[in-house]
Amino acid sequence: MTGDVIKVLLVDDQPLLRMGFRLILEGEADFTVVGEASDGLEAVRQVEALQPDVVLMDVRMPAMDGIEATRRISSSGSDARVIILTTFDLDEYAFSGLQAGASAFLLKDVAPAELVHAVRLVASGDAVVAPRVTQRLLETYVRGGALPGHSASPHRDPLLDELTPRETEILTTIAEGLSNAEIAHKFFLSEATVKTHVRRILSKLQLRDRVQVVVYAYETGLVVPSNPDY
Repeated sequence: MTGDVIKVLLVDDQPLLRMGFRLILEGEADFTVVGEASDGLEAVRQVEALQPDVVLMDVRMPAMDGIEATRRISSSGSDARVIILTTFDLDEYAFSGLQAGASAFLLKDVAPAELVHAVRLVASGDAVVAPRVTQRLLETYVRGGALPGHSASPHRDPLLDELTPRETEILTTIAEGLSNAEIAHKFFLSEATVKTHVRRILSKLQLRDRVQVVVYAYETGLVVPSNPDY
């Protein structure tokens, strides 16, 4: 994120929804909506041209859906972070969006204050939006090998061998949805030390942010559902 103003791109095929989000975000001094797109193809082009910090991305759109657009944006090397917009909190598309590289997901009927808070969190790159809900989504789709593109018998990623024992412990707690403060309390560490460990984990595992750590931990079998009968 450059400067103090968070640049947002709105992507949805419903003009009224884009208008509503624009009104909410532009009511805040630290936001500017730099553009809008009505489909995934246009979104990819707009990200390249406008360099937003955060993209609010609908899933079901013509020409190209939000999942493929998110995948292309994430793989392009762009610094833009994507928030998937979905109708249901246990929507398989929300998980597919996280798999594709999104940093979070939000329900379309999100309260204005929660929307503003979520965009700020994702722009900071230092938090997961609604980690407990993200965990519930992951546990629902990991059950029985139900994740899109997920193997029921995941193999160990060699990159995990690059982690120290402490980093492996912290990786597991991130996947459980703990915040930096909660991790610090659990291991009797300072928050600054936890942040350092998190940065090193991201670097070693070649992941973009904390939510990608959560997805990775479930996909590699490092973390399994806490309640298989959920």
